Amino acid sequence: MRSRFAAPSARLALAAVAAVAVTATAAGTATADSRSNTVRACATKDLSFKVSLKTQAGGYFLVTAKAKSGTTCYLEGVFPSASFGSSSDTEVAPAEHAVSERVTLSGSTAAYAGINPKTTNNEFGKQFDFLHLSVAGDETNAVTLALPETATVDRPVATNWHADPADAVPFSN
Repeated sequence: MRSRFAAPSARLALAAVAAVAVTATAAGTATADSRSNTVRACATKDLSFKVSLKTQAGGYFLVTAKAKSGTTCYLEGVFPSASFGSSSDTEVAPAEHAVSERVTLSGSTAAYAGINPKTTNNEFGKQFDFLHLSVAGDETNAVTLALPETATVDRPVATNWHADPADAVPFSN
């Protein structure tokens, strides 16, 4: 009894043609991808930073990051690595519990993170005039930024990097 399906040799020929087509498509894709400019993660040295004082949510520092001239890179939507001093109790903790969208920086595009230096409701805290800041994972290359005013620090928190400064307000409980 004859099968209605193609003979084995015809099936092999069809499979070979399909394999060649898939290989050619994959090779074309790999070539196209290798020619495109891939945006890399930002390192601290790729960025310039500015710190400004904001009054919303009880007061916080807004950190603005911009890529240096000729640089295109991205910041993951996680909080920056920052501290006000060298002791662990001045390191910022995350104000958000989820990762935000990645922010690609180039030209005038900026990323924003909000830092609340004091999340406690008491009279305690240490005073600082500077903030040590780096991109998370690049802590050995931290920069020191002068604060617009002296900050009293007690359990500081920071938001993730955001494309909109309105999303970088660190609301505390």
